[in-house]
Amino acid sequence: MQQNKSVTEFILLGLTQDPMREKIVFIIFFIFYTGTVLGNLLIIVTIRFSRNLGSPIQTLGNPMYFFLFYLSIADTCFSTSIAPRLIVDSLSVKKVISYNECMTQVFALHLFGCMEILVLMLMAADRYVAICKPLRYPTIMRRQVCVILITFAWICSFIHATTQNALVMRLPFCGSNLIDHYCCDLQPLLKLACMDTYKINLQLVSNSGVVCSSGFLLLMISYIIILHSLRNHSAEARRKALSTCTSHIIVVILFFGPCIFIYTRPPTTFPIDKMVAVFYTIGTPFLNPLIYTLRNREVKNAMRKLWSLKVTVQRVQ
Repeated sequence: MQQNKSVTEFILLGLTQDPMREKIVFIIFFIFYTGTVLGNLLIIVTIRFSRNLGSPIQTLGNPMYFFLFYLSIADTCFSTSIAPRLIVDSLSVKKVISYNECMTQVFALHLFGCMEILVLMLMAADRYVAICKPLRYPTIMRRQVCVILITFAWICSFIHATTQNALVMRLPFCGSNLIDHYCCDLQPLLKLACMDTYKINLQLVSNSGVVCSSGFLLLMISYIIILHSLRNHSAEARRKALSTCTSHIIVVILFFGPCIFIYTRPPTTFPIDKMVAVFYTIGTPFLNPLIYTLRNREVKNAMRKLWSLKVTVQRVQ
């Protein structure tokens, strides 16, 4: 990896420098990360194997759960790109990260972050077609189309992350190497660069900022259209659609609000940035499994059936 600087490593200041608070950070984020991995893996396993279990949970083979499968993968990888280092660093005296590791973290953060945004948009599009065009739904959202859409999402995410990394790697770092954050990201690195970063920040904002803002705007418009169209449906259909859309909207607000705050502004940093970033790097991946399982009867039924099958197999053995 080309190194355009005299700095070969950075020191992360983390969420706090107080030893007692760092222990609290370790406990809280260890619980959050463990919950994130277990919760998302449970969803992945449930959706992956439920198709073979037959009725009444064959609905988990429909497009919404196909996209939920990849949302859980993106959540797990997104959180893993940040949380393990934060947990380990909370017990370390000197939180050192090499230049190459820092650039890798930036790439992973934006690869899986962008993937999450695009999957949320695909899930909203799926709900729009299911509710507003129910007769054409099986044709429009057939399996081949879903595979093409998710492949396109991975390609777009890779291009986005590569573009961001290319811009950051152009920055010369020749002064302080102290990053006032718990991870490597765009704004903290721009602050350390020994050059005028105005133009590069415009490029970063036009990439990450536009992805976040346009994604949020399109999602909210789609859900407004969906909710408006529910007037013509039965009470039971409205209840089910509202339950699904409500959980999606909660995820959208929790994820996009902090993202827009961080990535759509001039190259400045604020003390609150680190706590805001916690919401979308740690909080949302943790909450997604809870939101999509506790509010979803099909997923809960599938989990019960998988568990009962496991117990039955163990008894037979």
